[in-house]
Amino acid sequence: MSAIETHFQQVRDRIHTARKACGRADTVQLLAVSKTRPVALIREAWHAGQRDFGENYVQEGINKILALQDFEGICWHFIGSLQSNKTRTVAEHFHWVHSIDRFKIAQRLNEQRPDHQPPLNICLQVNISHEDAKSGIAPDEMITLAAKVLSLSNLKLRGLMAVPMPTNESAEQHTAFNAMADLLVKLQKRWPKQAFDTLSMGMSGDMEAAIKAGSTMVRIGTALFGVRDDS
Repeated sequence: MSAIETHFQQVRDRIHTARKACGRADTVQLLAVSKTRPVALIREAWHAGQRDFGENYVQEGINKILALQDFEGICWHFIGSLQSNKTRTVAEHFHWVHSIDRFKIAQRLNEQRPDHQPPLNICLQVNISHEDAKSGIAPDEMITLAAKVLSLSNLKLRGLMAVPMPTNESAEQHTAFNAMADLLVKLQKRWPKQAFDTLSMGMSGDMEAAIKAGSTMVRIGTALFGVRDDS
């Protein structure tokens, strides 16, 4: 078994153990955060069974998408901050965008999504820790933005995403993640006929707390690929 295969199995085991510990029978999707990682490493991960990859930078992501376009079943998630002048490229090439916090960006993605492609899956990014320097809407703005996004036919609102303030304190981790879970329930109750099925939260250092709170998709980089050169 290669190093990549070993790392992926270890992370999948962590996810399984966390699900079992809190009695969850549903699945938790593993999103491999591949930003700054070379194409060769992503190719190894694909051969190890991974299909979902997350990129933070548009041009880097596009280069990888084009290089790996023949890899069956590969799914690309844009998880970084998105500027207006980059929306067309993202709308044309990615399957998911996790970082919607402005209606203007959602509108542009909707207008620029090619007609022959299915609706673009999106999540609203919530600044759950109220950090001044972090992207995301305030929790009390979530319903208003969701209502506007739901009017856009080329987008499919799947749920919410958050990057809480980093902390090693389990109580603080649980507070932030439970608040996100409450927001998703609020969204589901407001529009009960919509399939809001995604809570994108949890990374290498706090995935267990996120899964306990109800995360459906954990975004893992370091535990899979090692410490990045830019860290």
